[in-house]
Amino acid sequence: MPVDFESYHPNDLPDEDTNGRQILEFLASHPELGFRASELAEELDIPRGSVGTTLCRLEQRGFVRHKGKYWAINVEAYDAHTASEIGLEAVADQFKGDYYDQNPDWDSDLPDLDAEQPDE
Repeated sequence: MPVDFESYHPNDLPDEDTNGRQILEFLASHPELGFRASELAEELDIPRGSVGTTLCRLEQRGFVRHKGKYWAINVEAYDAHTASEIGLEAVADQFKGDYYDQNPDWDSDLPDLDAEQPDE
């Protein structure tokens, strides 16, 4: 499905029920520890080949870091994204069901503020 490219803002966190989300949540629950990919595969019941690929993707996005064979959560990045998500969900919940939520075209009749206004 196409999206409005200018207003589209993807979620940086992996989708729910994905290997990436499982790994992030596990590492976030043990922020002081580093784990080998094989340990994560065994603990989370994820195929070993998928864990390595997923960890590399998570590192590219800044969510995890590694030293040698050990991987750990990048707490600052994960906390910032999680807080952002929680904040957006809280706002959405607060205004759920209001006029603007129930009327998706509420802005269709607003005046164009960039258009020249006639002199009064």
